[in-house]
Amino acid sequence: MTLIILTVLTALISFVTFLPMCRISHWTVRSCDFPRLQFAVLAAVLLTVQWIVLPWDDPFSWALIVMTISCLAIQLWWVLPYTALFPKEVKNAHEVKPERLITLLTANVLTPNRQAHKLVELVQLHKPDVLVTLESDKWWESQLSVIESSLPYTVKCPLDNLYGMHVYSRFLLGDTSLSFLVEDDVPSVHTTMTMEDGSVIRVHFLHPAPPSPTENEESGERDAEIAIVARSVADCDMPVIVTGDLNDVAWSRTTRLFRKVSGLLDPRVGRGIYCTFHADYPFLRWPLDHVFHSKHFTLSHIERMPSIGSDHFPLLTRLALTPSAGVGQEAVAGDHDDEQLAKNMAQEESVSKSDVPEPGKTC
Repeated sequence: MTLIILTVLTALISFVTFLPMCRISHWTVRSCDFPRLQFAVLAAVLLTVQWIVLPWDDPFSWALIVMTISCLAIQLWWVLPYTALFPKEVKNAHEVKPERLITLLTANVLTPNRQAHKLVELVQLHKPDVLVTLESDKWWESQLSVIESSLPYTVKCPLDNLYGMHVYSRFLLGDTSLSFLVEDDVPSVHTTMTMEDGSVIRVHFLHPAPPSPTENEESGERDAEIAIVARSVADCDMPVIVTGDLNDVAWSRTTRLFRKVSGLLDPRVGRGIYCTFHADYPFLRWPLDHVFHSKHFTLSHIERMPSIGSDHFPLLTRLALTPSAGVGQEAVAGDHDDEQLAKNMAQEESVSKSDVPEPGKTC
């Protein structure tokens, strides 16, 4: 009986490990990208039990053990870069003048959440230069009006469909576009920001819809939006930041493709996973909220904030605009096949990188 149970468990962990390797975009397949950390833990526990319980002189036992080791290795291959065991992709910032710093607070507020005071308190405590709220509607807009004295430059798109978006900035915004890149009811914001020292940076705020049984059955829409933004910023000479809830985990194929094609850096690599979802279930958490940036920046600080009553934790990131210090930072390498895959993702949804606004017009 024990052998049967361990065989079934090995088959299950193998199934969820190898299934995401296929290119199928249905939500049932792509959802297996998310809990890789949890799958790794389960595989490690299963391997321990197998090692203790199974007879060592049985070839079938060794087959189960080898399969479980393979599953654990595959899951760790995706997850380990987001731990201190891996080299940092982004350098630490040192002795940076205050006017060269930009602090971003990314917060998916959860539309029906009524604890806006907790987010306001975070803003008052940490004094970010930029706040982007996702899933914010008219009620949230009214509640956050109190922060406009310190963050006076705004872009407001209140929606009741869980895809509202608001940007509040201490820095002057310019060449701003509110776009619906792939879906007619899913907005994104594209703008420049002028920092205290006069430096102009290009910023994209995204929140594509996820593949799920209640939204899009397939990941095509999400993947296309991520792909066209990646291709749009790839040749930009300006400092660039892309942030938001991508409804995709840091280690997924699509997010990795974004990094390859865009050339942007992920400050979590070599530091930590920074799981921002789900705030209510400690064992079911993964990193859905992201900040990517060009080599012009180094990292001063990154931290997951306390709960604000949403299903997401806010993410606070402080970047230093230090182009000379950023020399030598290398993004994950891409190739022609990656570029072609990104093009194909966009073509499947009849969109292209030309649909993405290019604020700054120097790219």
